[in-house]
Amino acid sequence: MQSPVCLIDNDVDGKMCVKESALQILQKIEQPVVVVAVVGLYRTGKSYLMNRLAGKQTGFELGSTIESKTKGIWMWCLPHPTKAGTTLVLLDTEGLGDVDKGDSKHDTKIFCLAVLLSSTLVLNSQGTIDNKAIEELQYVTELTEYIKVKSSDDEDDTEFVKFFPSFIWVVRDFTLEQKIKGKSVTDDQYLEFALKLKPGNSRPVKEFNLARECIRNYFPSRNCFTFPFPTTSEKVSRLESLDSADLSSEFLEVTDSFCKFIFDKSEMKKLKDGYIVTGRVLCQLVKTYVETISSGQIPFLENAVLTVSVIENEAAVKEGLQVYQSGMEKLKDSFPLELSDVCAEHQRLSSMATQTFMKRSFKDSEGTYMKCLEEEMNKLFDGYLHQNEEASKKRCENLLTTFSAPMTENLKKGFYAIAGGYVLFSQDLKEIVKKYKTQANKGVKAEDTLEEFLKQKSVDSNAILQADKKLTEKERKIMEQQEKAVLLAQEINTKDQKQRQLVEKMEAERQSNEERLRQMKKKMDEEMILQREEAERGIYSKLREQAALLEKGFKEKADRMTKEIEDFKRKNKEAEKKSDKLFKKVIENMNKRHDETVNLMMRQHSEQMNTIMSMQRPSSDSSALLLGLLLGGLTGGSDTSTCSYSCCSRPCC
Repeated sequence: MQSPVCLIDNDVDGKMCVKESALQILQKIEQPVVVVAVVGLYRTGKSYLMNRLAGKQTGFELGSTIESKTKGIWMWCLPHPTKAGTTLVLLDTEGLGDVDKGDSKHDTKIFCLAVLLSSTLVLNSQGTIDNKAIEELQYVTELTEYIKVKSSDDEDDTEFVKFFPSFIWVVRDFTLEQKIKGKSVTDDQYLEFALKLKPGNSRPVKEFNLARECIRNYFPSRNCFTFPFPTTSEKVSRLESLDSADLSSEFLEVTDSFCKFIFDKSEMKKLKDGYIVTGRVLCQLVKTYVETISSGQIPFLENAVLTVSVIENEAAVKEGLQVYQSGMEKLKDSFPLELSDVCAEHQRLSSMATQTFMKRSFKDSEGTYMKCLEEEMNKLFDGYLHQNEEASKKRCENLLTTFSAPMTENLKKGFYAIAGGYVLFSQDLKEIVKKYKTQANKGVKAEDTLEEFLKQKSVDSNAILQADKKLTEKERKIMEQQEKAVLLAQEINTKDQKQRQLVEKMEAERQSNEERLRQMKKKMDEEMILQREEAERGIYSKLREQAALLEKGFKEKADRMTKEIEDFKRKNKEAEKKSDKLFKKVIENMNKRHDETVNLMMRQHSEQMNTIMSMQRPSSDSSALLLGLLLGGLTGGSDTSTCSYSCCSRPCC
C-alpha cells in the first residue's frame, strides 16, 4: 500500500461500518500479520508516530488545528521491515475525547476495537502520566462491558491477559526530570511508578486503583517511551514537513528507539489457543467485531474465533480439493493408465491436499472438515477411476476393432462359409488376440474388453463351426468344448485382474490413511504446543504481577491472586484435557472410516474370490488349448482325426 485507507468508518446513521475496499486488501494477504494500533486523545500526534513506523514522512493525516483529523480507524499494510514473510498492519484510530462526537460510547467502541484487533496497543498521551491522565483512560475500565472471553462468563476478566495485546504508553512533550526519590529511573520504571496502587479498601482508593489494576491485569506486558518536544512550538504544526535537521536530536533518538522496539518486540497477532492470524483472517475478525459492536451486542472472543474458523475451514477444504483436482486433471491427459499408477498419483496428491488443508484450517476440533475433505477426495478419486476405465475400454475396443477389421470384412463376404472355414476363422482370431496382447498401455479394462470381444466372436465361431462340412460331428463337439474352455479361462483372467486391482486399491487406501493420520497428529501436536504457550504466557504475566504486589506490601491482593492463578491453571488444564480428548476422538473416527472402507473392499474381494473358486476351471488339456489359441496359434486343416490345434497331438478320439 502506497498510502493508508479507511478501514472502519461511520455510516449516515452514525453506526460503525467496514470499508469493503480495505477488506479486499486484507483478504489478499496470506502472510501472518503484526498489528500495531495507536489510541489516545485527539490532537496528541498519534499519526506522526504511525507514519514513522511506516518509514514515511507523510501518510496518516496530521492535523494542525484543534479539529480531530482521523475519523474511525485507518489502516496501512506494509512489508515488515525486520521479519521476512510477515506484514505490518498499522491502525491509526480516531482521537478520543473529541467534543464533536454525538455518541458518548463511541470512544469506548473505538478503544475496544483497537484492543481486539491489535497485537501491540500504543497509548499516546501528552505531558505526564499523572492521575488525570489515568482517569481520562476510563475506557480500559469499561472493557468488561464490551468484551467477553466466553458467552458463559459473567464479568470474568481473568483470561484477558491470554488474548490482549502488549501495551505501550507513549508520553509526548515530556519535560519532567525522570527521577523518583532522587534516583534516575527508566521509562518503564516511570510507568510502573505511575501505575502503583494505593493500599486500602475505601471507595476513593478503589476508584484510584481501578484503571491501574485493569492495565496491570489485562495486558501481558507493558512498556513506556517518553518523548521530548520535537521542535519549537511554532514549528510543531508543520511536523510532517520538517526535515530531520529541524527536529530535536533527542526526539529523533527516542523515535528511532520506539520504532526499533516495535519492530523487534511486537508479536504476530494470535487468536485463542495461539493460532497465528493472517491478513485474510484479520479481515474476518474486523467484519465480525464491527458487526457485533455496531448491533449493540457484546463480542465474545470464543464466538468470534468460531465464526472465523468456519470460514477458514471451509476455505481450507476448498483449497485442498483444488490442489487434488488440478493434479488429477493433469493426470487424466495420460489416461488410460494402470491402476497402480493412478493410485500412486492419488496418494501423492491427497497428501499434498491434506497438507494444504492443514496449513489453513484451525479449530477443526472434531475433525468435521478433515472428514469432508477426505470424503470429497474419495468421490473425485472414484470419478477419475471411472474415467480411466472408460479411456481404457475405448482404447481396447479401438485396438480390437482395428485388428479385427479384415475378419469383419471376410465375414461379410462369406470367406469362412466353406469346408475348413472354421480353422481359417480360428487362425485369424488367434492373430487378432496375439496382436492385441502385444499392445502396451491398454489399461485396466484390457481383460474385460478382450472377454467381451471373444464372447461376441464366439457367436460367429459357433455358426462357422456348425456349417463347416469338413469336420465330423465328433470334432465339432470337441471344438465346442474347447471354445467354452477358452471363454471360461478368459473370464477367470478378467476376474483375477479385478482381484489384483482391488488389492491395489486397498493398499492405496491404507497408505493414504497413514499419511492423513501422520499429518493430523502433527497438526494436533502443533496446536497443543501453541495452547500451552498461550497459557504459560498468561501465568507468567500473573505471577509477575503477584510478585510486584508482594514487593509493594499488598499481601491481601497478592493472596487473592494466588487463588486466581490456581483457577487460571485449572482452567488451562481442563482446556488441554478437552483438546486432547477431542483429538483422540478425531483419530478414532479417522481409523473407523478407514476400517469401514477396507472392510467393504475385503467383502468385495471375498465375493470375487468365491466366484472364481466356484467357476469350473478348464482341464489341463483345455488350458493347453487356451494357450494354443492365445499364444501358439492354430494349424491348418487336417483330414486326420487328431486335434487341429498344434499344441495338442493326441487323437481326438
